[in-house]
Amino acid sequence: MAATDFSHLSVLPEATIDCLSPHPGEIYLDGTIGGGGHARLILEASAPDGRLIGLDRDPDALEHAAKILAPYGARVSLHHACFADLASILDDLDIPVVDGILFDLGVSSWQLDSAGRGFSFRQDGPLDMRMDATQGESAADIVNQRDEADLVRIFREYGEERFAGRIARHIVQRRGEAPFTRTTELAELVRDVVPGGNIPARIHPATRIFQALRIEVNGELDQVKTGINSAFRRLKVGGRLAIISFHSLEDRIVKQAFQRLSTGCNCPPKLPLCVCGRTPVAELLTRRGIKGSVSDSDNPRARSAVLRAIRKLCN
Repeated sequence: MAATDFSHLSVLPEATIDCLSPHPGEIYLDGTIGGGGHARLILEASAPDGRLIGLDRDPDALEHAAKILAPYGARVSLHHACFADLASILDDLDIPVVDGILFDLGVSSWQLDSAGRGFSFRQDGPLDMRMDATQGESAADIVNQRDEADLVRIFREYGEERFAGRIARHIVQRRGEAPFTRTTELAELVRDVVPGGNIPARIHPATRIFQALRIEVNGELDQVKTGINSAFRRLKVGGRLAIISFHSLEDRIVKQAFQRLSTGCNCPPKLPLCVCGRTPVAELLTRRGIKGSVSDSDNPRARSAVLRAIRKLCN
Protein backbone atom coordinates (compact mmCIF):
# COMPACT_ATOMS: atom_id res chain seq x y z
CA MET A 1 0.00 0.00 0.00
CA ALA A 2 1.38 3.41 -0.90
CA ALA A 3 1.77 5.92 1.88
CA THR A 4 -0.68 8.23 0.15
CA ASP A 5 -3.40 5.56 0.60
CA PHE A 6 -2.74 5.33 4.31
CA SER A 7 -5.55 6.36 6.65
CA HIS A 8 -5.72 5.93 10.39
CA LEU A 9 -7.93 7.17 13.22
CA SER A 10 -6.39 7.27 16.67
CA VAL A 11 -8.18 5.35 19.40
CA LEU A 12 -8.96 7.02 22.76
CA PRO A 13 -6.96 10.15 21.84
CA GLU A 14 -8.06 12.42 24.71
CA ALA A 15 -7.70 9.74 27.39
CA THR A 16 -4.26 8.78 26.05
CA ILE A 17 -2.97 12.34 26.22
CA ASP A 18 -4.44 12.77 29.69
CA CYS A 19 -2.56 9.68 30.86
CA LEU A 20 0.74 10.74 29.29
CA SER A 21 0.36 14.40 30.34
CA PRO A 22 2.95 15.80 27.89
CA HIS A 23 4.80 19.02 28.76
CA PRO A 24 7.18 21.31 26.85
CA GLY A 25 10.83 20.29 26.85
CA GLU A 26 10.12 16.62 27.52
CA ILE A 27 10.97 13.53 25.43
CA TYR A 28 8.35 10.96 24.43
CA LEU A 29 8.54 7.65 22.60
CA ASP A 30 5.69 6.32 20.48
CA GLY A 31 6.52 2.64 20.02
CA THR A 32 3.81 2.02 17.41
CA ILE A 33 3.56 5.28 15.51
CA GLY A 34 1.10 3.98 12.89
CA GLY A 35 -0.64 6.89 11.23
CA GLY A 36 0.95 9.44 13.53
CA GLY A 37 -2.32 10.50 15.20
CA HIS A 38 -1.23 10.04 18.80
CA ALA A 39 2.25 11.33 17.97
CA ARG A 40 0.82 14.56 16.59
CA LEU A 41 -1.22 15.11 19.76
CA ILE A 42 1.87 14.51 21.91
CA LEU A 43 3.87 17.00 19.87
CA GLU A 44 1.13 19.62 20.10
CA ALA A 45 0.82 19.18 23.86
CA SER A 46 4.59 19.37 24.37
CA ALA A 47 5.15 22.42 22.13
CA PRO A 48 7.28 24.32 21.48
CA ASP A 49 10.28 22.10 22.22
CA GLY A 50 9.06 18.65 23.24
CA ARG A 51 10.64 15.79 21.28
CA LEU A 52 9.12 12.60 19.95
CA ILE A 53 10.84 9.36 18.94
CA GLY A 54 8.62 7.22 16.75
CA LEU A 55 9.05 3.50 16.04
CA ASP A 56 7.14 1.14 13.78
CA ARG A 57 7.73 -2.27 12.23
CA ASP A 58 5.82 -1.26 9.11
CA PRO A 59 7.79 0.76 6.52
CA ASP A 60 4.52 2.06 5.02
CA ALA A 61 3.48 3.46 8.39
CA LEU A 62 6.81 5.21 8.82
CA GLU A 63 6.61 6.71 5.34
CA HIS A 64 3.18 8.11 6.06
CA ALA A 65 4.09 9.32 9.55
CA ALA A 66 7.08 11.18 8.11
CA LYS A 67 4.73 13.21 5.90
CA ILE A 68 2.13 13.82 8.61
CA LEU A 69 4.74 14.89 11.16
CA ALA A 70 6.96 16.86 8.77
CA PRO A 71 5.70 20.24 10.10
CA TYR A 72 7.31 19.44 13.46
CA GLY A 73 10.76 19.27 11.91
CA ALA A 74 13.68 18.25 14.10
CA ARG A 75 11.38 17.60 17.06
CA VAL A 76 10.58 14.20 15.47
CA SER A 77 12.86 11.20 14.95
CA LEU A 78 11.44 8.12 13.18
CA HIS A 79 12.93 4.61 13.17
CA HIS A 80 12.13 1.26 11.55
CA ALA A 81 11.99 -0.93 14.65
CA CYS A 82 9.68 -2.92 16.89
CA PHE A 83 8.72 -1.29 20.19
CA ALA A 84 10.37 -4.19 22.03
CA ASP A 85 13.69 -2.92 20.63
CA LEU A 86 13.26 0.60 22.00
CA ALA A 87 16.32 0.32 24.26
CA SER A 88 18.71 -0.10 21.32
CA ILE A 89 17.14 2.88 19.52
CA LEU A 90 17.51 5.07 22.59
CA ASP A 91 21.09 3.90 23.00
CA ASP A 92 21.84 4.87 19.39
CA LEU A 93 20.35 8.31 20.07
CA ASP A 94 22.29 8.61 23.34
CA ILE A 95 19.07 9.12 25.29
CA PRO A 96 19.17 7.25 28.63
CA VAL A 97 15.57 7.88 29.74
CA VAL A 98 12.38 9.50 28.45
CA ASP A 99 9.36 11.20 30.03
CA GLY A 100 6.64 9.09 28.49
CA ILE A 101 6.07 6.03 26.32
CA LEU A 102 3.01 4.91 24.33
CA PHE A 103 2.24 1.53 22.75
CA ASP A 104 -0.86 1.24 20.52
CA LEU A 105 -0.96 -2.51 19.97
CA GLY A 106 -2.53 -4.66 17.31
CA VAL A 107 -3.36 -3.99 13.68
CA SER A 108 -4.41 -0.58 12.42
CA SER A 109 -7.56 -0.02 10.39
CA TRP A 110 -5.65 0.69 7.20
CA GLN A 111 -3.71 -2.58 7.54
CA LEU A 112 -6.96 -4.50 7.91
CA ASP A 113 -8.44 -2.67 4.91
CA SER A 114 -5.44 -3.40 2.70
CA ALA A 115 -6.08 -6.71 0.94
CA GLY A 116 -2.42 -6.94 -0.02
CA ARG A 117 -1.35 -7.30 3.61
CA GLY A 118 -3.46 -10.40 4.23
CA PHE A 119 -4.70 -9.47 7.70
CA SER A 120 -8.41 -9.75 6.91
CA PHE A 121 -10.41 -12.76 5.72
CA ARG A 122 -13.07 -10.39 4.40
CA GLN A 123 -10.93 -9.51 1.38
CA ASP A 124 -9.06 -11.83 -0.94
CA GLY A 125 -5.33 -11.30 -0.70
CA PRO A 126 -2.03 -13.06 -0.09
CA LEU A 127 -1.95 -15.00 3.19
CA ASP A 128 0.78 -12.85 4.73
CA MET A 129 -0.08 -10.96 7.97
CA ARG A 130 3.47 -9.68 8.62
CA MET A 131 3.56 -6.20 10.14
CA ASP A 132 7.04 -5.94 8.69
CA ALA A 133 6.71 -7.54 5.28
CA THR A 134 10.48 -7.38 4.76
CA GLN A 135 11.29 -10.24 7.13
CA GLY A 136 10.07 -13.34 8.94
CA GLU A 137 7.56 -16.10 8.28
CA SER A 138 4.25 -15.28 6.67
CA ALA A 139 0.93 -16.79 7.69
CA ALA A 140 1.11 -18.97 4.58
CA ASP A 141 4.47 -20.34 5.70
CA ILE A 142 3.00 -21.32 9.07
CA VAL A 143 -0.22 -22.82 7.67
CA ASN A 144 1.63 -24.83 5.04
CA GLN A 145 4.72 -25.91 7.00
CA ARG A 146 3.91 -26.31 10.70
CA ASP A 147 2.82 -29.74 11.89
CA GLU A 148 -0.71 -30.41 13.06
CA ALA A 149 0.14 -30.29 16.78
CA ASP A 150 1.75 -26.87 16.44
CA LEU A 151 -1.23 -25.51 14.53
CA VAL A 152 -3.52 -26.77 17.29
CA ARG A 153 -1.35 -25.00 19.88
CA ILE A 154 -1.44 -21.72 17.96
CA PHE A 155 -5.20 -21.79 17.46
CA ARG A 156 -5.89 -22.70 21.09
CA GLU A 157 -3.41 -20.39 22.80
CA TYR A 158 -3.75 -17.32 20.61
CA GLY A 159 -7.26 -17.73 19.23
CA GLU A 160 -8.92 -19.51 22.14
CA GLU A 161 -10.56 -21.64 19.45
CA ARG A 162 -12.43 -24.69 20.78
CA PHE A 163 -12.41 -26.40 17.37
CA ALA A 164 -8.63 -25.99 17.01
CA GLY A 165 -8.04 -29.72 16.51
CA ARG A 166 -10.69 -30.09 13.83
CA ILE A 167 -9.47 -27.02 11.93
CA ALA A 168 -5.79 -28.02 12.10
CA ARG A 169 -6.59 -31.53 10.88
CA HIS A 170 -8.48 -30.25 7.85
CA ILE A 171 -5.76 -27.72 7.06
CA VAL A 172 -3.13 -30.48 6.96
CA GLN A 173 -5.37 -32.61 4.73
CA ARG A 174 -6.14 -29.75 2.35
CA ARG A 175 -2.54 -28.50 2.02
CA GLY A 176 -1.51 -31.99 0.92
CA GLU A 177 -3.43 -31.31 -2.27
CA ALA A 178 -2.35 -27.69 -2.77
CA PRO A 179 -0.74 -25.11 -0.47
CA PHE A 180 -2.75 -22.25 0.99
CA THR A 181 -1.81 -18.94 -0.62
CA ARG A 182 -4.89 -16.70 -0.26
CA THR A 183 -6.83 -15.38 2.72
CA THR A 184 -10.16 -16.50 1.32
CA GLU A 185 -8.94 -20.07 0.85
CA LEU A 186 -8.22 -20.42 4.54
CA ALA A 187 -11.35 -18.54 5.63
CA GLU A 188 -13.58 -20.75 3.50
CA LEU A 189 -12.05 -23.94 4.85
CA VAL A 190 -12.54 -22.79 8.45
CA ARG A 191 -16.12 -21.76 7.75
CA ASP A 192 -16.89 -25.14 6.20
CA VAL A 193 -15.38 -27.33 8.95
CA VAL A 194 -16.63 -25.47 12.03
CA PRO A 195 -20.12 -26.57 13.13
CA GLY A 196 -22.59 -23.83 12.23
CA GLY A 197 -19.88 -21.89 10.43
CA ASN A 198 -22.17 -21.08 7.52
CA ILE A 199 -24.85 -19.41 9.64
CA PRO A 200 -24.79 -15.75 8.48
CA ALA A 201 -25.83 -14.23 11.81
CA ARG A 202 -22.80 -15.63 13.66
CA ILE A 203 -19.34 -14.13 13.89
CA HIS A 204 -17.25 -15.56 11.09
CA PRO A 205 -15.49 -18.66 12.47
CA ALA A 206 -12.21 -17.59 10.85
CA THR A 207 -11.99 -14.55 13.16
CA ARG A 208 -10.13 -16.40 15.93
CA ILE A 209 -7.94 -18.32 13.49
CA PHE A 210 -6.77 -15.14 11.75
CA GLN A 211 -6.10 -13.50 15.13
CA ALA A 212 -4.07 -16.51 16.25
CA LEU A 213 -2.00 -16.60 13.07
CA ARG A 214 -1.34 -12.87 13.21
CA ILE A 215 -0.11 -13.14 16.79
CA GLU A 216 2.16 -16.07 15.89
CA VAL A 217 3.51 -14.42 12.72
CA ASN A 218 4.44 -11.22 14.53
CA GLY A 219 5.37 -12.66 17.93
CA GLU A 220 2.97 -10.14 19.42
CA LEU A 221 2.57 -11.43 22.96
CA ASP A 222 6.30 -11.92 23.52
CA GLN A 223 6.89 -8.44 22.12
CA VAL A 224 4.40 -6.97 24.61
CA LYS A 225 6.15 -8.62 27.56
CA THR A 226 9.59 -7.52 26.42
CA GLY A 227 8.35 -4.07 25.50
CA ILE A 228 6.81 -3.38 28.91
CA ASN A 229 10.01 -4.33 30.72
CA SER A 230 12.20 -2.28 28.39
CA ALA A 231 9.86 0.70 28.52
CA PHE A 232 9.73 0.81 32.31
CA ARG A 233 13.51 0.66 32.59
CA ARG A 234 13.88 3.61 30.19
CA LEU A 235 11.32 5.85 31.90
CA LYS A 236 12.39 8.70 34.12
CA VAL A 237 11.14 8.64 37.68
CA GLY A 238 7.75 10.33 37.33
CA GLY A 239 7.52 9.22 33.70
CA ARG A 240 4.41 7.56 32.32
CA LEU A 241 3.75 4.43 30.27
CA ALA A 242 0.42 4.08 28.43
CA ILE A 243 -0.64 1.00 26.48
CA ILE A 244 -3.72 0.47 24.32
CA SER A 245 -4.62 -3.17 23.70
CA PHE A 246 -7.34 -4.69 21.54
CA HIS A 247 -7.89 -8.26 22.69
CA SER A 248 -7.97 -10.08 26.02
CA LEU A 249 -4.62 -11.85 25.62
CA GLU A 250 -2.72 -8.58 25.23
CA ASP A 251 -4.72 -6.79 27.88
CA ARG A 252 -4.14 -9.58 30.39
CA ILE A 253 -0.36 -9.25 29.96
CA VAL A 254 -0.52 -5.47 30.36
CA LYS A 255 -2.84 -5.64 33.37
CA GLN A 256 -0.74 -8.23 35.19
CA ALA A 257 2.53 -6.40 34.49
CA PHE A 258 1.13 -3.10 35.73
CA GLN A 259 -0.31 -4.76 38.85
CA ARG A 260 3.05 -6.33 39.60
CA LEU A 261 4.86 -3.01 39.27
CA SER A 262 2.31 -1.17 41.42
CA THR A 263 2.04 -3.76 44.21
CA GLY A 264 3.80 -3.31 47.53
CA CYS A 265 4.01 -5.79 50.38
CA ASN A 266 3.12 -9.36 49.39
CA CYS A 267 3.60 -10.97 52.81
CA PRO A 268 0.96 -13.43 54.05
CA PRO A 269 -1.93 -11.44 55.56
CA LYS A 270 -1.54 -13.15 58.96
CA LEU A 271 1.91 -11.69 59.54
CA PRO A 272 1.75 -8.72 61.96
CA LEU A 273 4.61 -6.89 60.22
CA CYS A 274 5.96 -6.76 56.68
CA VAL A 275 9.10 -8.86 56.27
CA CYS A 276 9.38 -8.79 52.48
CA GLY A 277 10.30 -5.11 52.29
CA ARG A 278 8.65 -4.81 48.90
CA THR A 279 7.45 -1.36 47.86
CA PRO A 280 5.61 -0.40 44.67
CA VAL A 281 7.75 1.06 41.89
CA ALA A 282 4.78 2.41 39.93
CA GLU A 283 1.41 4.02 40.47
CA LEU A 284 -1.64 2.84 38.56
CA LEU A 285 -3.24 5.74 36.67
CA THR A 286 -6.10 3.61 35.29
CA ARG A 287 -7.27 1.18 37.93
CA ARG A 288 -9.93 -0.48 35.78
CA GLY A 289 -8.62 0.43 32.36
CA ILE A 290 -10.30 2.95 30.09
CA LYS A 291 -12.46 1.25 27.48
CA GLY A 292 -13.19 2.59 24.04
CA SER A 293 -16.52 2.71 22.26
CA VAL A 294 -17.85 3.50 18.83
CA SER A 295 -18.86 6.94 20.10
CA ASP A 296 -15.23 7.71 20.95
CA SER A 297 -14.14 7.49 17.35
CA ASP A 298 -15.25 6.60 13.85
CA ASN A 299 -12.63 3.87 14.06
CA PRO A 300 -14.30 0.45 14.61
CA ARG A 301 -11.20 -0.70 16.51
CA ALA A 302 -12.29 1.61 19.36
CA ARG A 303 -14.97 -0.87 20.42
CA SER A 304 -12.42 -3.37 21.73
CA ALA A 305 -9.76 -0.91 22.94
CA VAL A 306 -8.56 -0.83 26.55
CA LEU A 307 -6.13 1.85 27.75
CA ARG A 308 -3.99 1.25 30.82
CA ALA A 309 -1.31 3.54 32.22
CA ILE A 310 1.18 3.78 35.07
CA ARG A 311 3.53 6.41 36.51
CA LYS A 312 7.03 5.39 37.58
CA LEU A 313 7.73 6.07 41.26
CA CYS A 314 11.31 4.84 41.56
CA ASN A 315 13.94 2.73 39.84
